[in-house]
Amino acid sequence: MPERAKLATTRAMKSQWNDTAAREMVEGYAAQGVGPDIALRVYTTRLLGRDPFLVLHGGGNTSVKTRLSDDLGEEHDVIAVKGSGADMADIEPWGLPAVKLEPLRKLRALDALSDEAMVNLQRLNLLDSAAPNPSVETLLHAFLPHKFVDHTHAAAVLSLVDQPDGEALAREVYDGRMGIVPYIAPGFGLAKAAARVFEENADVEGLILHKHGIFTFGESAREAYERMIEMVSLAESRLRQGRPIVFSARPLAPTMASAAEIAPIIRGAASITTAGAEPIRFIAAFRTAPEILSYVSGAELSSYSQRGVVTPDHIIRTKNKPLLVPPPEAGKLEDFSSAVREAVTKFAADYDAYFARENAAAGGTKTKLDSAPRVVLVPGLGLFGLGRTAKDASIAADLAENTIRVVTDAEAIGRYQPLPESDLFALEYWSLEQAKLKGAVAKPLTGQVALVTGAGAIGAATAKALAAEGAAVGLLDIDGEAARNAAASVKGIGLQCDVTKPDEVRSAFAALCGRFGGVDILVSNAGAAWQGRIGEVSDETLRKSFELNFFAHQTAAQEAVRIMLKQGTGGVLLFNLSKQAVNPGANFGPYGLPKAATMLLMRQYAIDYGAQGIRSNGVNADRVRSGLLTDAMIKDRAKARGLSEAEYMSGNLLHAEVTADDVAQAFVALAKARKTTGHIETVDGGNIAAALR
Repeated sequence: MPERAKLATTRAMKSQWNDTAAREMVEGYAAQGVGPDIALRVYTTRLLGRDPFLVLHGGGNTSVKTRLSDDLGEEHDVIAVKGSGADMADIEPWGLPAVKLEPLRKLRALDALSDEAMVNLQRLNLLDSAAPNPSVETLLHAFLPHKFVDHTHAAAVLSLVDQPDGEALAREVYDGRMGIVPYIAPGFGLAKAAARVFEENADVEGLILHKHGIFTFGESAREAYERMIEMVSLAESRLRQGRPIVFSARPLAPTMASAAEIAPIIRGAASITTAGAEPIRFIAAFRTAPEILSYVSGAELSSYSQRGVVTPDHIIRTKNKPLLVPPPEAGKLEDFSSAVREAVTKFAADYDAYFARENAAAGGTKTKLDSAPRVVLVPGLGLFGLGRTAKDASIAADLAENTIRVVTDAEAIGRYQPLPESDLFALEYWSLEQAKLKGAVAKPLTGQVALVTGAGAIGAATAKALAAEGAAVGLLDIDGEAARNAAASVKGIGLQCDVTKPDEVRSAFAALCGRFGGVDILVSNAGAAWQGRIGEVSDETLRKSFELNFFAHQTAAQEAVRIMLKQGTGGVLLFNLSKQAVNPGANFGPYGLPKAATMLLMRQYAIDYGAQGIRSNGVNADRVRSGLLTDAMIKDRAKARGLSEAEYMSGNLLHAEVTADDVAQAFVALAKARKTTGHIETVDGGNIAAALR
């Protein structure tokens, strides 16, 4: 996805329209059979979507009215409108499903229309039945006469309208150039109200939706887009007239703990535990910056941060309020941990009470979502976004940053006051909003963080297999580029690390905690094979082998357990063992001896930490192409036995070569085996079984 602009403390919005870029997009899409209306709609939608002060993560929508042909070759007037699942930042033509326009406009004559009926009618009039659902605000676009219509949740506009006198402020700023629509929940009613406001003054260049956002329109893509930029710029100009300093700072400890130190505590406290079930874990995304620190460290944080979301669209990602925790003083993390768990317990109780009273008012028809927070504010440090995936956590953090911007500017000119609780509940539990979250089905390792040491064949394959099951993944390797490349393929984090150096291992785990919030699965895989007759090998060689093939496993496991205990949600240690540990071969003592010690290390962890829910298992693989068993080594061994390379690699009971993917699947199976510990899983096609017959 293209990089969005970064948040900053000051802002002067400018048009990003470029004639050359627009023309090139039209020409490029023409070669694909896409007309200029859709091409330009894609172009300006991306311009809007890549600016976080206008659009974040699915918020906002755009449309164009044009003519398109159906499969019979018949032309229709249609509205091509942003569809569900499309991101404005990188939208493609498929993300603008075309709906026949005339049937939609006829709906305006109705007195009422349910949300479900609205969605059904929109789908019935799609030109392509396989297209995504059109935006829930399609009718608002359709009821306006303009060719191009743009809608965003611009931060500056929200700072204006999220005020007790927000409508009056908007009238002052826009002086008749924009229609003002009182707050109505999205859907048929809002679409009709917006159309009425426009028709009362058909000269307006757009609409301000109180407590919601902004619409602009025009007869060209450029006109609608540049009106958006101008109208948001007017809001920004008004905000710059506010107080430059808003939040008075609260007293903090002289030395604060780091984000990496407290992330596992927060992540563990927020997890949802049910008797006999695997904890439901969340990934954590940390953010800090001067404006964030000013906000979270404000003396009145418990007031301005608890008033509600800046626009209803955010509530399904962030919940209505963030969790507040105390400043984490260095050296007092036990006290901090207790305070965080108490805060989470209170947050959940408050959420349950909120649901109970609002659900009762709504007729008792809703099913409660989980009570875990999605945003955590930490005085003196920053904020965490929490989500079931790394993407969800990042979305929550982005929206929290946006909230800080909106609230800060709103407080500078008055008092931040969003919608009341009842309106926000209606949006949080609105069936059409919930549909945005239902598409993602949790995988077995969703919410868990895995760290794999060694980014060679087995390590890279294991990282890929863990990610495929939903885990957020980090990779360590002495070759930093190899680690980064392997991690990039699974959208993880890759770090250079010599696992024989404890300081580097600790730093790598801290980086993992800073990125994802902790660790739940360790695959201690890094190793190398030293050879030699045991009576003749040098002490130096044997010690080097023990450093990498035993002590490095211990260092990684110690650090993982330290973090797992902070989290309090269990975890699993997985060690890459070797058949040399149980069935040693000639001249491999320097490798086999530390591997045998590692096998016992695995079982010791199972014994010592089972009561804390930490499992420990090993995978014993043999004859796998990797950094240990290189192509040259395979060639030499095959030649020595009078076999072809293929015969040598498949020389087991199954007559099948064991691959890195086979080993990876064994690690994944053990990661998911909740009631298995102290176990060795052999993946060798039957070599050891044959040797022990």
